[in-house]
Amino acid sequence: MFSLPLLIDQDVTALDAALADFVAGSCARLALFMDSGGFIVTRQGDAGAMDITTLGALATNSFAATQAIAKIIENHSVPSLYQEGDKNSLLILSVAEFGFLAVVFPSEIGVGSVKYYAQDAVDRIRRQLIAAHSRAPAEALDLASANLSSDEPLFRRR
Repeated sequence: MFSLPLLIDQDVTALDAALADFVAGSCARLALFMDSGGFIVTRQGDAGAMDITTLGALATNSFAATQAIAKIIENHSVPSLYQEGDKNSLLILSVAEFGFLAVVFPSEIGVGSVKYYAQDAVDRIRRQLIAAHSRAPAEALDLASANLSSDEPLFRRR
């Protein structure tokens, strides 16, 4: 799996724009872009009282478990994972090998509609991360080794 490339303000601004456009178009409640370790890089929407730090960690681990099961049953491609709820549902999509887009949306919205709008966001995020990677291909950002109790200060706007 690729590491998260080093990100500059321009990258985070582009990621935020992709998520904001997605939330507005899809009527999702919350969109999180997380690295492969579950650290939240950026988010858009209303988290309310949700513990998004724990959500990020659990969502990426859930996706990793699903990928492992898929390999065991010889299904080598898992592009998304969906969890339906009574009030809110969760869709987790792989963003190339860089991380995941997790979307919390009202259960009355169909997952197909959310997936439709998410495809553009995933493509935009992927393109921005590829551009960031190409600026410094030998450099990577490993949030797990940073040993942070919160990644908030790292991605805080100036």
